[in-house]
Amino acid sequence: MRIRHLLRASASAVVLSAVMTSAAFAQEDPAQEEANTVDTIIVTVNKREQSLQEVPATVTALSGELMQDAGVKDIKDLQILTPGLTVTSTSNETVTTARIRGVGTVGDNPGLESSVGIVIDGVYRPRNGVSFGDLGELERVEVLKGPQGTLFGKNTSAGVINILTAQPEFEFGGAAELTAGNYGQIGGSASVTGPIFGDSVAGRLFFAKRERDGFLDVVTGPGPRGNTEDVDQDFWTIRGQILATPSDDLSIRLIADYTERNENCCLATQLQVGNAANSRANLVNLTRPGSINANTNEDPFSRRAYGNRSTRQFIQDKGFSAEVEWDITPDISITSITAARTWTAETGQDSDFTAADLVYRPNDGTNFVNFDQFSQELRANGEAGPVNWLVGAFYASEDLDTRSRLNYGVDYYNYFAGRVLSGVPALLGLTSGTIYQPGNGSDDRYKQSDETFALFTDNTWSITESLKLTAGLRYTWSEKSLTTDYTTTGSSCDQGEAAFSTLAGLVGVPTATTIVGGLCLNAQNNDFDALGVYTQDRSEEELTGTIKLAWNINDDIMLYGSYARGYKSGGFNLDRVNIACPFGGRTTTTIAGLACVNTTLPVDFQPNPDTSFEGEKADSWELGIKTNWFDNSLLLNATLFHQKFTDFQLNTFVGTAFIVESIPELTSTGVDADFLWFTPLDGLTIQGGVTYAQTEFGDFDALDLTDPSKFNGIFRLPGSTAPFAPEWSTSLAGSYERNIGSLTFRGNLSWKYTTSYNTGSDLHPVKEQEGFSLVNGRVGIGSEDGRWTVELFANNLFDQEYIQVAFNGPFQVDTSNPYNQAADDNISTYDAFLGAPRTWGVTLRSKF
Repeated sequence: MRIRHLLRASASAVVLSAVMTSAAFAQEDPAQEEANTVDTIIVTVNKREQSLQEVPATVTALSGELMQDAGVKDIKDLQILTPGLTVTSTSNETVTTARIRGVGTVGDNPGLESSVGIVIDGVYRPRNGVSFGDLGELERVEVLKGPQGTLFGKNTSAGVINILTAQPEFEFGGAAELTAGNYGQIGGSASVTGPIFGDSVAGRLFFAKRERDGFLDVVTGPGPRGNTEDVDQDFWTIRGQILATPSDDLSIRLIADYTERNENCCLATQLQVGNAANSRANLVNLTRPGSINANTNEDPFSRRAYGNRSTRQFIQDKGFSAEVEWDITPDISITSITAARTWTAETGQDSDFTAADLVYRPNDGTNFVNFDQFSQELRANGEAGPVNWLVGAFYASEDLDTRSRLNYGVDYYNYFAGRVLSGVPALLGLTSGTIYQPGNGSDDRYKQSDETFALFTDNTWSITESLKLTAGLRYTWSEKSLTTDYTTTGSSCDQGEAAFSTLAGLVGVPTATTIVGGLCLNAQNNDFDALGVYTQDRSEEELTGTIKLAWNINDDIMLYGSYARGYKSGGFNLDRVNIACPFGGRTTTTIAGLACVNTTLPVDFQPNPDTSFEGEKADSWELGIKTNWFDNSLLLNATLFHQKFTDFQLNTFVGTAFIVESIPELTSTGVDADFLWFTPLDGLTIQGGVTYAQTEFGDFDALDLTDPSKFNGIFRLPGSTAPFAPEWSTSLAGSYERNIGSLTFRGNLSWKYTTSYNTGSDLHPVKEQEGFSLVNGRVGIGSEDGRWTVELFANNLFDQEYIQVAFNGPFQVDTSNPYNQAADDNISTYDAFLGAPRTWGVTLRSKF
């Protein structure tokens, strides 16, 4: 509350190094101008108000004004202003993943929590995708780099995105915005704030509605899909707040919000298809001779996708929070944050990403993910002589309910028969009337409860006026319980396993194994049904913390060094996992510590009932310098960092299912550097930053994995650069404002460059993204008092073509010999989710 008007521009800081801010800083009263200096940048990354340059941590602080100038509306847009941050989304906009310094968790599997935590107004969001949406009116966003386990708790092993929205004000005012642009873009927002009851109660109400046509044209084939566009936008959001200050020592902030999205998202384009006669794309097209169901020679950036099934997504996000701040003495304050939230996503999917009707997830509301969350944080902080202390407690309860359905379409049998059966089905009775009947498939239910309790403390001791020691510690206890219920219809897995010897005599063991393996793919294996409704439990206790030493050499230079320990909890893979047990005649055999029960068949694909994985740990060392120059008009910061992750949780899609494996070691070593310059030219601010990071997996082999059989899917990883980990990431932004007669001109140009990186968790070479640049621009002119402004904008100004994520075409990758890339390239299909194209338009703003 005391700082809500101090930050109007953007500041990027790395307590250890980076600070990248922009725009102009002004007093609450526009008639009183304040010199633009870096010491006016206030952040709360340590849950206390501090000058950015006094914080021994790596932080990028972005103001609401800068984000508006740069076209930032959601966490994905934050990338252009933050070096070292990558945010991607895949099969729908709820599947969003944030990565810092090349480290993050693939968001497609709700069983995995995030390595980069997201906090909105003090409330932790359980997954990155849950926090995706229009951020509304913002005060600022703080991107904290490196483990933040002491103050922000578990699931922050790579960093935190801390979002602070604009608070109610006691002076009446309001704002409205209307935007129109290409791709049929139309949207607007309106807000009002002011006193409700004298000078002790104020309110703020914000509403926004936005629509846009799709970025992809869709070839629908035989249907039943009728919509010929995809990756569109249609949502509305409302947010109400009340701020009560009954006395100078007490403030109460109540927030309620609701967001609803009803969109079609997200199909992919074919990135690479094989050219052999038996390539998966050719076989897809042969399911309906004479029709084109998959792209075999088209540029993926033609933005033409293929899909015959609906990709409708309906999302509801709602919640309530209460924050109480009480200064019980001049030296002691207490803060309480209580929150309850519910998030639901119902999604349909064309799961083969072709116009053939192979497999799909129905859009009738029976395929969904639901989170119910309650959290309570209580902390006290104050000063006792040379010590600034903070202690606190945190509790969270999270209930996850998800239903995952995957159905066969009318073309799946023909595709499967053409791919692997080779005339054998009649012999075994495997005909279109006996297997893969349309509408059959898998229907899996997962219900997970998660309780977390933590105690924490963070204390700074001023040893001398220039030397400060900070030490923090957090104890976390968590307990998870997962109940699973698998249902499979139309499976012929048992029939195929029983016929293995006959098949082997006809077509040989390798082909027989391929045929039976195809019949017993995870979603088609009815052995999972025999597990019944069963429960898995796990509990964890973990100590995390930090220690930092900061030395102010003089008023303009600070050196610091730090160590931090972060933690990301273990959990359960919410997908089916097979165990291949090719041990004919044996009744007990062990694979990766898992018993193959009653294995008397020549080949037996059995379900793995244990889907758990271990927690992820992170150790980080940093050495940084923070400097101010030219009467605090120039800020230069730099930080050296080394991070080591153990049991890194890797989530990989292998074409038929997601597998989760703990990679023994991942390291990230490099430097963050930033500058912020309030130039001598009045109204011009320039800021920039660069992150250099070598983020690499350690050497490991199959025996280092929990399940050695998974190594074939990730054999490229040992000793290699991690996915989504560019070596260099650079951002630069300039903002200029000046009066022209009775009008005010304002402009902003923002640029982000990243070197090449791989976009696939398995590091297949076809998934490599070359280095690229993105540029956003905005110019506007309006009245001097801000009553009206007209702006022209363009995001991705030069229409850069790039992929967000490349992936194995579902059921369309040859896995018989993963080490033979040439053969794989001739047969398999790889798809890609594309980055947004150039968008441009005009915005009209009004303030009162």
